[in-house]
Amino acid sequence: MPGRDPRVDAYIAKSADFARPILTHLREVVHAACPQCEETLKWGMPTFMHHGILCGIAAFKQHCTFGFWKHKLVVGAGRYDEAMGQFGCITKVADLPSKKILSGYIKKAMQLNEEGVSVPRAIGGRRPPPRTPGDLAAALKKNAKAAATYKTFSPSAKREYVDWITEAKTDATRLKRLTTAVEWMAEGKQRNWKYMNC
Repeated sequence: MPGRDPRVDAYIAKSADFARPILTHLREVVHAACPQCEETLKWGMPTFMHHGILCGIAAFKQHCTFGFWKHKLVVGAGRYDEAMGQFGCITKVADLPSKKILSGYIKKAMQLNEEGVSVPRAIGGRRPPPRTPGDLAAALKKNAKAAATYKTFSPSAKREYVDWITEAKTDATRLKRLTTAVEWMAEGKQRNWKYMNC
């Protein structure tokens, strides 16, 4: 079938049982609304292309996500506080808007891409470098390789680790993230290293 990528079939097949019907449903809705779209993988996740990135789907351990590249112009306010994408943590097909509403969003995203509309970027001053939390600073003192890597990071690369660690909801999660962060930095890896070569 034109526009289908076997890597997306494999991604869906290896996803959790609850996720497969959600991802399959979203994939079919996107192709029905935009028959010309092409599939690919970007950042390790299925992405639909039509004159640029249109939208994408992803599966995690306990939820799925669906989001538009130009989300502010397509959906407006979304449920970004719950998960990436604009529809929060999706655990079943019923969590999504109807096919008609989703198709309307997809067609709006298609039109924006066809017309070459870009999302206006917020203009603001540079953010100050992140403040290294005490537990991360202490862990880096104990690992010279990790400390050397962290020191070479740009402020945004440092912020990715700092935010990931400090946004943990429990002490156990924070400790686990801290340990993982130090291991990855000792290997010279940025926080999102898994998605950097897609």
